[in-house]
Amino acid sequence: MTLTGAGSVFARIDRTVLGPPGAKRASLIVHVGSRVLPLSLEESRKALYGPRRDVALGAAVWRQAVTEARCQPRDGDDISRLLVVWLVLPGLYRNLYRILRLWRWIDRADLEAEAVLAVLAALDAADPDEPDAGGCLIKEAVNGMWAYAKRVTREIPIVDIGAFAEARNSTAPTEERPRPPEGWEVHITPPPRREGLYATIRFAEPHPRQGGRRTGTRLPDMVFRARRHEEADLIGTLVLRPAGGRR
Repeated sequence: MTLTGAGSVFARIDRTVLGPPGAKRASLIVHVGSRVLPLSLEESRKALYGPRRDVALGAAVWRQAVTEARCQPRDGDDISRLLVVWLVLPGLYRNLYRILRLWRWIDRADLEAEAVLAVLAALDAADPDEPDAGGCLIKEAVNGMWAYAKRVTREIPIVDIGAFAEARNSTAPTEERPRPPEGWEVHITPPPRREGLYATIRFAEPHPRQGGRRTGTRLPDMVFRARRHEEADLIGTLVLRPAGGRR
């Protein structure tokens, strides 16, 4: 119903559930009162989001889809669980695009993945007979996207250690390069391991306390707030000092 980029998580779910053009597709057999209705996947979505929605038919679609997903064996192909996610997707686009407009640097694929994980987690506790089972799943996915967006906006990505170390090692030594008149230098010493570094350092910068304005440089405070778990392996040593300062 809504176009998505070829590389997006939602687009991959579309392709997996619908299959290639001309392929035989699954259907839902729903019960509305005394009626038994076979619905194609497109008809099932239309019953939920179409302009002339039937409340009773929509509830029956959610009930059947959630029931089949909950009954699917854990070692199955997960297509029934993925079908529920596919049915949820049209209810997420408004908030997805709103978040992406507010924070344009947030990766869309990460945001969509958070929504899918939230749906799958909520599905494990979903009640098929709940009148608004679908609405509850959509709400959990929307909340998951907003929680992720607010969490990552408090983080400032500083440097990809692997890329930085590779670039540093492929250039002339520091002594042979002109030093900037002002600013900060970052020096990273990797551990003696052949596999190299595969991590991104993130520094959480505290919000300003007065007037919403930042003055001067906050780099020393940011470095002091860099953390790693006490049981994690050492991935390198980072030294920050004024440009041109003594080593």
